[in-house]
Amino acid sequence: MKVLKFGGTSVAHSQNILLVEKIIKDESLKSRIVVIVSALHGVTDQLIRAAEYASVKDENYIQMIQNLEEKHISLIKDLVPITEQSSLLSFVKKHFNDIEDLCNGIAVLGELTYRIKDRIASYGEFLSSKIIAARLRHEGLDCIWMNSADLIRTDSNFTNAKVDFQCTESNIINFLNENKNRIIVAPGFVARDEKNNATTLGRGGSDYTASIIAASINAEELQIWTDVSGMMTADPRLASNAKPISEISYHEAMELSHFGAKVLYPPSIQPVMVKNIDLMIKNTFDPEAQGTLISHQLKSSGNEKQIAVGISNMNSIALLTLEGSGMIGIPGISAKLFQCLSQEKINIILITQGSSEHSITIAIEEKEALRAEYAINSSFADDINLKRVYPVKIETELSIVALVGENMKSRSDVNAKMFGCLGNNGINVRAIAQGSSERNISIVISEKDSKKAVNVLHEEFFESEIKQVHLYICGTGNVGSKLIHQIYDQNAYLRENFLVNLRIAGISNSRHMIFSDKGISQEDYLIWDEQGEKASALGFAEEIIHRNLRNSVFVDVTASSDVPEIYESLLKRSVNIVACNKIAASSDFKKYKTLKNTARNHNCNFYFETNVGAGLPVIGTINDLINSGDQIQSIQAVLSGTLNFVFNHYDGSRTFSEVVAQAQQEGYTEPDPRLDLSGTDVARKILILARESGYPLQFEEIENRGFLPGECMHGSVGDFYEKLTANEDYFKNLLNDAENEGKILKYVAEFEDGKAKVGLQHIAPDSDLFHLYGKDNIVIFKTLRYSEQPLVVKGAGAGADVTASGVFADIIRSI
Repeated sequence: MKVLKFGGTSVAHSQNILLVEKIIKDESLKSRIVVIVSALHGVTDQLIRAAEYASVKDENYIQMIQNLEEKHISLIKDLVPITEQSSLLSFVKKHFNDIEDLCNGIAVLGELTYRIKDRIASYGEFLSSKIIAARLRHEGLDCIWMNSADLIRTDSNFTNAKVDFQCTESNIINFLNENKNRIIVAPGFVARDEKNNATTLGRGGSDYTASIIAASINAEELQIWTDVSGMMTADPRLASNAKPISEISYHEAMELSHFGAKVLYPPSIQPVMVKNIDLMIKNTFDPEAQGTLISHQLKSSGNEKQIAVGISNMNSIALLTLEGSGMIGIPGISAKLFQCLSQEKINIILITQGSSEHSITIAIEEKEALRAEYAINSSFADDINLKRVYPVKIETELSIVALVGENMKSRSDVNAKMFGCLGNNGINVRAIAQGSSERNISIVISEKDSKKAVNVLHEEFFESEIKQVHLYICGTGNVGSKLIHQIYDQNAYLRENFLVNLRIAGISNSRHMIFSDKGISQEDYLIWDEQGEKASALGFAEEIIHRNLRNSVFVDVTASSDVPEIYESLLKRSVNIVACNKIAASSDFKKYKTLKNTARNHNCNFYFETNVGAGLPVIGTINDLINSGDQIQSIQAVLSGTLNFVFNHYDGSRTFSEVVAQAQQEGYTEPDPRLDLSGTDVARKILILARESGYPLQFEEIENRGFLPGECMHGSVGDFYEKLTANEDYFKNLLNDAENEGKILKYVAEFEDGKAKVGLQHIAPDSDLFHLYGKDNIVIFKTLRYSEQPLVVKGAGAGADVTASGVFADIIRSI
């Protein structure tokens, strides 16, 4: 014999009930079945709400009751032919007359007791089960209606009654022995006390009814039919990649359901768990789906290799901490605390206590925090007055996230993986609890981090094959647009070969910004600037922080001085930063160190390789040298691809102005070429290299021997080109002076003995700087290890493609 339970969504309306009917027909062909049904979806809540309205004399309760009556009458007309409706309609009308009379009485008294609330709440299941039983009989099935309330006996703890199992089991067995029908339909949730008062079985009561009946008759199987295909590895509303769990143990299911998995409630499992009865969770709307089997003995070995089986979470949690020196070594403190909460019927979800015994912290539902605070402070009033303990401290807006699995036991890597991935994503853990069974690790975190934590843990324990990275790209100019196209082009390769999926979750330029947690597609990117909202650096950062997505990387490919101002706030939220923008790393030394330290303290990365040498591994090389114990003694470098291009192409056959214009047209200069030609950019680069080498240099300390005439630095870009042309003789003289010495012109940066300088130099043919063509850069390091033969890094140092590829490489390193 099997027991089937159908929840409120499964019997929400006539179309759903026809699906239920088919399932019942199919199962009844295999064995005799008991069918437990909930009230129609939302009916119990509406009945209670009507009673609450009545208690405050709000006459809307009358219309609510009428609406519910019409809903049930309409259902009868949909499911039962008119010739069979009479008795059923009378049943419905009689019960709604009773409900209205009860609510009228509540309105007169202005009081709603738990006893009356139970009676009103019980009507929904009576009505739905009667209608469904009538429908099955109309279809010719051998069906009888069984009144669960006449069989299940409880105490008088209204709204959450305790079952008398011995009496209940005897009643159920007697009924089923006397009635041999193939299908027995019964209401869930409802029971009676010894005085025949209506009682209910609390939250998840219909599941509990099904479990009680299954245990009483030693059923072959209990089936819970709902609107999802079994238990999932996480809440699919939070983790889009949540997967169904095919098999799970009773203990694992208990843990998951206790900490928020809504498919099943813990009391529902207890009766069948004791009797070792298999429990199946199935989907009414997809009956062919495998569902989840809950049992003592797993049927397959697939789960044996899985460390964890699922993640559950509960929001709206409060932490209450009782602490004080008077608690140390004093027996009975915990008992006193728990007793006062028990008297107030406040459920403790989680408990943690330090070995010092100086404090006890408990987690409860946030809505009960004020009652708990009053109860605890009242109970410990004398100790508080004597300063032995402090008044209870409350923290709210918290969540509990629990990682559950039988196979976590004795695995030393589980905690490391769990807290490592949380820490890498800036999720602070407020409290921790782990039982000696080791099948559950529970943490308390800020509620705003709940979704992020679930996704981070799910990715770590259930999606290890692919790591999801969320990119926020600020800047869509030459480099930014090239970078975005490179990401779209390369992402399939990264997924296949590196198990990384890059998702562009936000894009911004100086005008607009757009966001999508699911990723901005390549097609949407082509028109994104037409759809975005008004942009600002601060607004972009605030939205990134608000969305709080796991594995987030902010990418700055602008030259803006405003954008670096948001770096620190992002780093404090453990958002990795990749910067092409040189302003942050070349700003005041204290600010530069603050950003580096913030990244380290918040367990995230701040990379800016493309600040120097575009895609060349210059900063990375310095870091490797320093980290391995070497020491930078001197640096000599050509660090401007723009200036190198200009002086490589300026041979007197064309004007200096024409060569600069060509460099700008080919994308080697900033929109205002003076930023490159003034040497300021080169000075910033050598400053960054000096700092990364361990020297606390400031920008003002760098000697910059510029070569542009002063008048070229004023006016518009157009004026600048006119003045270059007017000063052509000056530039020719610079060229001729170098050629007369058999040398060439290079703009060189140098660092030695803690000092740095930049300027135009005459370079002889025997120098490593001489054979440097096009837009190439070169950096020559002399170190303790590379003293006789210096270390040389050389290659293309400008251009949107190579710079974008350098940024791309930093993104990959940051994750």
